[in-house]
Formats: sequence, structure tokens, C-alpha cells
Amino acid sequence: MNFSFEKIKLVFYFYGCLLFTNLSFSQEGTSLLKAQFALGVNNPSSNGFVGDFEGKGINFPTVDLGLQYMFSSSLGARLDYSFSRISNEDSTPTFKLNYSRINAQLVYDASNVLTFLPPRIGVFIHVGPGYSMVKPLGNYTQNKESFFNIMAGMQFHYGISDKLSIYTDVSYINGFGKDFDPVSDGFGSFNGNLLTITFGASISLSGCYYCD
Repeated sequence: MNFSFEKIKLVFYFYGCLLFTNLSFSQEGTSLLKAQFALGVNNPSSNGFVGDFEGKGINFPTVDLGLQYMFSSSLGARLDYSFSRISNEDSTPTFKLNYSRINAQLVYDASNVLTFLPPRIGVFIHVGPGYSMVKPLGNYTQNKESFFNIMAGMQFHYGISDKLSIYTDVSYINGFGKDFDPVSDGFGSFNGNLLTITFGASISLSGCYYCD
């Protein structure tokens, strides 16, 4: 299954135009438009590998870059790109691979429901479809793989100021990769699911349109 880089650029361009066009009409807030940067670890599902190949239970790094736009005080959208490195478990065949994904997600601010939370604490739920690209390194560069995915996750924010919050994100990416046929196409590659835990910062690019 092929997915051209031109289509990925087109998705970024479309969402960028949408976000910044809407921003031009509202320049007042903290929660309207945010840039997010996070770094963490990942855990690949064992059924995404073939034969004796097996990935480490914990891999570093996972890097996540995102833009979040709120349509209302509780509902918004997020476009993000993530990169993860996965390598072999000890005593299994040696390999390394890069796992990249791009996702467009709906975002729900659950803080309005969880009223018992302290004022500086926020909880966001995000879910949406995307596309995953796997690029093996070393001896298995020919076994590239790409497939659609759907992911869901939760972010826990702590507000440092009206412009900055730090957060933890826990996400699960469910991949829709096909079985490797022949099996040798899966050597050093991956077509499974991924759990990520990242820690990052969320920076406001606008004013306080939906703030109290």
C-alpha cells in the first residue's frame, strides 16, 4: 500500500490554512491554538514482528510534534506527527527501525466534566485516524511498510502560566497492517500496534478566547 509524501504535505497545508485562517478572526486567547512538543518512550506489540524478531519492551525515543485548535471550550482538533525508534530485544536477531505516523484527531477537554480537579490541572482526550510508515535500517532497508492506523490517548496538563503548560501523554496506536507475505518481507520490520508515553510542553500561539 503506497501513500505519497505529496499527499502528506497536502494534509499539512490544508490543516495549516484552516487553523491560521480561523486564528486571524480571533486573536484573544490561551486555549484557541497551541503548539505541542513531547519526548518519551514506546512499547511495540509483539505480534507486529515475524519469526525470531522481537522488539524491546521499552524503546527510546518517541518524539511528538502537534498543533491543537479548539473550536469551542471543550471540543477541538489536533494534527500531529510522531517519530519512534524501535530496536531488537537481547538474544534476538539484530535490527533497528524508524516508525513514523501522522494523525488528525478530535480533542475533548474533559476538565469541564472533572470539576474536582485543581485549577491548574487539565485533562484532554484525543482520538482519530492516521497513517503509519515503517522504515527498517541496516540489513533490512528493503522491507519498508506503510498502513493506516487509528489512535486514542489522554493528556494530563499542568498549567505553568496562561501561555505554557507541561503535560504527560499516554497513547495507543492501532495499526491496520497486512500480514507479511512472504514472511521474509517482515524481517527487521513491523506492522503492529504501539503504546507511547511522552512528556512535553504545550505553548499557546493565541490569546485567551476560551479561558475563564
